[in-house]
Amino acid sequence: MKFSIIVPVYNRSEEINEFLNSLKNQTDKDFEVIIMEGTCVDTCKSVVENYSNSLNIKYFEENTGRSTRRNHGMAYASGDYFLLFDSDCIIPPHYISVVRDSLSKNYLDCFGGPDNADDTFSTLQLAINYSMTSIMTTGGIRGGRKKMKNFMPRAFNMGFSKEVFEKTNGYREMIGEDVDLSMRIKEAGFSVGLISNAFVFHKRRISLKGFFKQVNTFGKARILLSSLHPGSFKIMHLLPSCFFLGNVFLLLLSIIFCNALFLLPLLIYVLLIFCESLIKNKNINIALLSIVTSYFQLFGYGIGYLDEFFTRRASKKNAESLYRQ
Repeated sequence: MKFSIIVPVYNRSEEINEFLNSLKNQTDKDFEVIIMEGTCVDTCKSVVENYSNSLNIKYFEENTGRSTRRNHGMAYASGDYFLLFDSDCIIPPHYISVVRDSLSKNYLDCFGGPDNADDTFSTLQLAINYSMTSIMTTGGIRGGRKKMKNFMPRAFNMGFSKEVFEKTNGYREMIGEDVDLSMRIKEAGFSVGLISNAFVFHKRRISLKGFFKQVNTFGKARILLSSLHPGSFKIMHLLPSCFFLGNVFLLLLSIIFCNALFLLPLLIYVLLIFCESLIKNKNINIALLSIVTSYFQLFGYGIGYLDEFFTRRASKKNAESLYRQ
């Protein structure tokens, strides 16, 4: 099994250096790397060239969308199994060997792995990592739970065979493109699963404002995904919106009746977040910031879902894009 690693990049020369350095330190070096960079100012071409002697690496630049660059990268690849990462990931030294060993024992046409945090991450990065992986916020769907029905691999840590790519035509230029592809892979009858110990360190170089915008897009994407894949809707998709509306409702009750007891459920929830994050991260500052990032995560997703449910703005825009494809 020959692995081809495909990574889309855009104005991220510094982080692609960290990413490639982590690949350089893999214990299993039998893979090729294909960097697909969008036309940008902060090009990483010179960074890639620095690794030409230590990695089997190819660089391409084109003025196309992220999904198209991923697809073109797989078309250029010589491997029979593709590994997809985001450029802000750091790959643990044993990742390739773990995936190869797992696929040789229990082959999957498509797999996904969890994201994790490294000790070198900033306080904000660790707090965001908590809010994206905690059972208190996302139900642990990105945290590596082994017993997960309907697991959907995400493009920050995802792999599939060349046959899968050829039969599905890869990613589509749309919001929620990785979940859309995972659904289409399942619909085509391929095997999909989680390799829980094939984790990556996901740095997420992002501000609170950027984080809110990102999860807001996730919420909007869920509406589009439900329309493209009838039957994919789950009650859990409503939870962030219910959480947002519930917070607003309890706050209004406390104001109308001048009774702070209405806010008790919110206080309990905040304390649970604080305690869980403190246990996981062993840092009070991270635990306190985890409360903020968790609310950003849930409110951002919930508001995005509600906005798209009533307006369908993003869905109409993406429908036009998909029609052209």
